[in-house]
This record gives sequence, C-alpha cells and structure tokens, in this order.
Amino acid sequence: MDRSRVYRIVFASVYPLYIKKAEAKGRTKEEVDAIIFWLTGYNKQTLQKQIDKKNDFETFFDQAPALNPDVSKITGVICGYRVEEIEDKLIQKMRYLDKLIDELAKGRAMEKILRK
Repeated sequence: MDRSRVYRIVFASVYPLYIKKAEAKGRTKEEVDAIIFWLTGYNKQTLQKQIDKKNDFETFFDQAPALNPDVSKITGVICGYRVEEIEDKLIQKMRYLDKLIDELAKGRAMEKILRK
C-alpha cells in the first residue's frame, strides 16, 4: 500500500461518504458527528474548519484536540486488519474512525459505539 497516498486523502472528501453510509442505514449526520467529536475532541466549529480547509487525514488527526483515551477499547477487524494491531498510528486512527462508522451503519447503539 502506498502510505503517502493514503496520508494525502482529504478528510472533507470522505466525510460525506460517512454520512451517506450512515443515512442509508437510517442513522443521522448528527450521530456521525458525535462519533468524530468523541474520537478526536473536535466540536462542531472546529470540525467545520477542518472540512473548509480541506485538510488531509494526517493534518486532521495531527490537529485533533485530543484523541479519546478509550480508543484502546475499539477492537475488531476492518478491511481485513485488526484495528488494535495496526502499527502505523495514522492508519490506525483512520481505521478507528472507519470501524466506528461501520458500527453505526450496522445499527449498534451509540452508547456502545462510544464505549460507555
């Protein structure tokens, strides 16, 4: 895998896909945002700034206020890889987000997705 290409993926280009995936399964944009807020520490305004700036995922996660300390509770397989075993920290963070959005689309309760 060309990691430099993955690092340059623009968050704003993927964000609508997260929303589309969630809404196709009867979930909401607000739930997608709640997941992103929980994972990264962004809020509505700071997330919108990231989208407006068209920052790539590397910048998106580098500028995140605080990665949630409960990320270690996110386990399982996404795209054929166990998220807890991914060595590249940026790829791992991207996969954490993918995993949480997948759980949302599969109908899991928000309190379980947010590891409460």
